[in-house]
Amino acid sequence: GGPVSAFGIDAATLGLRPGSADDQTLVLQRALDRTAATGAPLAFPPGVYKVGGVRLPDGARLVGAPGAVRLQFLGGASLLSAANVGRVSLDGLVLDGGGRPLPPDRALLQCEQVDALAVTNCSVAGADGTALYLYKCAGTIADNRVTETGDVAIQTRDSRGMVIARNVIAGAGNNGIQVLRFEAGEDGTLIVDNRVTDVRNRAGGQGQFGNAINVYRANGVIVRGNRIADCAFSGVRGNSASNLQIVGNTVTRVGETALYSEFQFEAALVANNIVDGAQMGVSIANFASGGRIAVVQGNILRNLAPGTVNPDPEFLLGVGMYVEADTTATGNVVENASAVGIAVGWGPYLRDVSVTGNVVRQCGIGVGVTVVPGARSTVLSANIISGSRAGAIVGLDHKTPVTGDLATGGAEPYPHLSLSGNKVS
Repeated sequence: GGPVSAFGIDAATLGLRPGSADDQTLVLQRALDRTAATGAPLAFPPGVYKVGGVRLPDGARLVGAPGAVRLQFLGGASLLSAANVGRVSLDGLVLDGGGRPLPPDRALLQCEQVDALAVTNCSVAGADGTALYLYKCAGTIADNRVTETGDVAIQTRDSRGMVIARNVIAGAGNNGIQVLRFEAGEDGTLIVDNRVTDVRNRAGGQGQFGNAINVYRANGVIVRGNRIADCAFSGVRGNSASNLQIVGNTVTRVGETALYSEFQFEAALVANNIVDGAQMGVSIANFASGGRIAVVQGNILRNLAPGTVNPDPEFLLGVGMYVEADTTATGNVVENASAVGIAVGWGPYLRDVSVTGNVVRQCGIGVGVTVVPGARSTVLSANIISGSRAGAIVGLDHKTPVTGDLATGGAEPYPHLSLSGNKVS
């Protein structure tokens, strides 16, 4: 199978010619089938290789000097694909989609049921649709650059424990990183230390697209330490995702809600994040559909105001944080939310919420709490509320204020509310 060096088998000895104008798909396919069987990496000399529709066999290991080896997509179902194999590894390659059309259900790199997948130190550019699609895979996607993607940069479905780490994603048509399942269940993907910027919303809709990180029906996912900026909709959007951790992320300049846990979820931890510039900082929503149990702690949420995206007249926009059911919100700092610093409940949807030890500054209403019949136990205590323009603590019927400032008295008609020790200035 050609001479073997410490780096693997030299692809040139197997007939691959860097810089050739010819279609080298068949030559590459033969070289991969030969080297994969031996377990040796296939090492590419620097240059451009025009290929398309290459199938990665079990044991395939493709290696290049980062940035120097470019696989240029000629067309076909995918540039590279793997299915029902044990092990596949790509390191140091440039996968160049060149904006060439992909079939609607295929990605530039398409992996299905790979037991140990590693994609590292690669650049994936110009995918017409989705750049990386991973179905029922386990493994690691780390230290890659994914740029100018037509649809989704990295999408997983029904993962078996993926790590998505330290990737740079810049310019995606609809979503940055998506972790999805066909049916709600344990997933456990780790999305850590990625940098995601400039995610657009080509497909429209009210939030399925335009997100940096989107977790749907996938339980036990950790979204930690990501740096997110300039996205059409959300920074991190969890939908029907239970046992979700959103911790230590910094999200700036997003079009809608920065950090979202919605619909049929149980248990979300939203802690130690910084949000600067959104319509809403944190939303723990949809108790009506079963969304419940959350801790919102130690976040800094500032500069929240209505924007141009999803201008829904039904809801308040310019909100620091919004919580509904079986939730504690503690130790957060909210500053400069145009409508409400902390919004507690929506109509009758309020149960067992504790809002304690927060600092709320320079907001419209400091804390807005629902006082509609059906709302249940809520404690507002030991919060510092300063500079509220429309009242420190105000009772709401949905988005409409229906009381005076409860911080100065008048909460007696609302037995579900307990107010104590709040400092208003």
